[in-house]
Amino acid sequence: MKRQTLGAAAGALFLLLCSGIAAGPSRQAGATGSDTPLRDVTSFEAIADSTKRSKALFEEAARVLTHPRCINCHPATRYPTQGDDLHAHIPPMNAGESGFGPDGMACTTCHGAENRTIVGSRIGSVPGAEPWLLAPASMAWQGLSVGEICMQVKDPERNGDRSLEDLVHHMSDDHLVAWAWHPGDGRTPAPGSQAAFGALIAAWVTSGAQCPD
Repeated sequence: MKRQTLGAAAGALFLLLCSGIAAGPSRQAGATGSDTPLRDVTSFEAIADSTKRSKALFEEAARVLTHPRCINCHPATRYPTQGDDLHAHIPPMNAGESGFGPDGMACTTCHGAENRTIVGSRIGSVPGAEPWLLAPASMAWQGLSVGEICMQVKDPERNGDRSLEDLVHHMSDDHLVAWAWHPGDGRTPAPGSQAAFGALIAAWVTSGAQCPD
């Protein structure tokens, strides 16, 4: 009987930690710009100067790149953040160089292959995808300007050795990128859709992949 009680208590504690109820603020409503769809690629055709058009396309795509659903997983340190207010991850987590977290407390301790609703939790659900991991340190975006993110995104030495064509495929088809529009209960999705975002990135590449100042 005592063993069962201890097991139940441990299970409850695990759910508290994973759901963020144990400590920390609740989600702030309404991430900036999330309720405004992404502009269609054709709306940029009126910009005759290809350099200006390319920069404008990336600035629009950056509404996704700088959204909390993306920026939380591209933090300035190896410590991920959470929520629309980018508060510290609960429980504290250092993803390390692997992006999967330390032995014994890996990201998969709480995060599964799909979102998991937690009834009664202030955050609504524990996010999930397969595999769930933090972006590499070379892809840290928090605190950078849109222009700086642009230079980083197209630099093979910092973007996972991806060509511009690889970037289009990654942004358009990658399942972790797709999660930003299906983040689970309690989270504001990124603006627009992955298809619209991928189209913007493709048009940006076609127009010369110019970066905003």
